[in-house]
Amino acid sequence: MAIDIKDTVHAVDAASVTRLLPARPRVLALGEPTHGDNELLDLRNELFRQLVEQEGYRTIALESDCLMGLVVDDYVTSGTGALDEVMQRGVSHGWGAFSANRELVRWMRAYNEGRPAAERLRFAGLDGPLEISHAASPRQALTALHGYLAARVDADLLPCDAETLDRLLGADDRWADPATMMDPSRSVGRSAEAGELRLFADDLVALLDAETPRLLATSTPDEWDRARLYGRAATGLLRYHYWMADSSPGRMPRLLGLRSSMIAANLLAVAERGPALVYAHNSHLQRDKSTMRMGEVPFEWWSSGAIADAHLGEGYAFLAMALGTIRHRGVDTPPADTLEGLLYALPEERYAVDVRRLAAALGDAPPALRVSPWFGYAPLDPAHLPGYDAMVFVKDVSRG
Repeated sequence: MAIDIKDTVHAVDAASVTRLLPARPRVLALGEPTHGDNELLDLRNELFRQLVEQEGYRTIALESDCLMGLVVDDYVTSGTGALDEVMQRGVSHGWGAFSANRELVRWMRAYNEGRPAAERLRFAGLDGPLEISHAASPRQALTALHGYLAARVDADLLPCDAETLDRLLGADDRWADPATMMDPSRSVGRSAEAGELRLFADDLVALLDAETPRLLATSTPDEWDRARLYGRAATGLLRYHYWMADSSPGRMPRLLGLRSSMIAANLLAVAERGPALVYAHNSHLQRDKSTMRMGEVPFEWWSSGAIADAHLGEGYAFLAMALGTIRHRGVDTPPADTLEGLLYALPEERYAVDVRRLAAALGDAPPALRVSPWFGYAPLDPAHLPGYDAMVFVKDVSRG
């Protein structure tokens, strides 16, 4: 019997979403097709609240700087700091200013109030300490990792002292120069000092691994987790800076791949801690390769979701999100022959989609690829449908 598309959709709630998944995943990742819209973030908040309360998820991880995220984690777990300052210092890319992100953090703190540590929600940033135009200085990660080790291992095991790190790091603004993205010659990533720092960072991470028994015995679980985060961030940043200084044609795909691998490493670390909810752009979380074009040059690289899926298997689930219209951005009613157009014709304002039944309903006639007139919205590629565990569709996104 033929399946009607209207029979593939369900309410956007925890019960409906979990029924669409083949198994209860350790990491449940919800993608977004555009950044910074409060309406989508409100939907995320409500779905994540239900999944926390009904399914026992205990970490919420966002596409935000992993080191800055420690500020938010301290706030939601112990109330450290004031909410205004936490949103400014703890969420990167300017997204701490969005009211729905603020509400999520406020709710997480309220949820944790009075609960034992084992039942508290945790927050994590997934992204590297990166912005579009530049990468941060490795100072915070390197000095924190060195300080952690110096307090717990014999001094003669350390590859250098804190004063040497400080001298090699120099001024932080020379690392975080926004001009480096377009001008590799401005990067310090291949300087003699950066080369020494890469070796020291590698030795510090190796020492962290070699001294695991002692470090576990002399650290709290949070201290150990953060030390490993500092190690990932330090080595990842120094590697990223090295390739920022590259002038070959492979520079951009290399940088994009490095960022993707940093996000994936943070995602896998979050998964080690327990069941986690993840929210980031579809292109980061999808199982397919990510692609982009600069002028006439196409790039592709493995997405963070593809890397995580390769490690976690059935422990990773991905819910892609698509939109009908964002009229104030020029994204009008989708063509009827596109995936978004087929879903837009249904009467509901938002729904979860059973992608397996949808694929069966589409049969051998795949929908067309929608083209967005606004660079900030990325339509779903129908060819990626087999890589989704489910979809969330929102019909219209208003300016508010």
